[in-house]
Amino acid sequence: MIWLFIVIAAIGVFLIAALTIGREARRLDAMAPRAVYQLEQAADFVAMSLPESTQARLTMEELEKLLVLHMNWLHSKGLLPAKAVDQRQDISTPIVVTEESLIAYLLGESDKAGIQIMDDVDLVNVTEAHLAYFNAIGAVGPVADEM
Repeated sequence: MIWLFIVIAAIGVFLIAALTIGREARRLDAMAPRAVYQLEQAADFVAMSLPESTQARLTMEELEKLLVLHMNWLHSKGLLPAKAVDQRQDISTPIVVTEESLIAYLLGESDKAGIQIMDDVDLVNVTEAHLAYFNAIGAVGPVADEM
């Protein structure tokens, strides 16, 4: 009699565990993976990825300001959530970001922020390195098809 109780209890525990794991797997599959952005880590990654000529013209403080400006631009385009919470993957309208519009924005905002940009190529280098950081942490979506 006790063996029957043990077998029924074991089957019950297995069913509860299997259903819970299945439900959580389905929920996690529907959520976008959370990419954690850390400004210090991003600044270090970008600084190490920049060509020496750009490294010589920008200080770390200026670089961090440019990265914050880039993040502000992404937020204004609707690409950054207001809160860091799990969100469903529901891309109803694709958002296309071009580097040209970002560079133009950074040129204007860097002047307002008091950052001396000696060469526009520096902004292109910073942007490419910052996008490479996004890719490294898994925060980049698929590349748009050519029109």
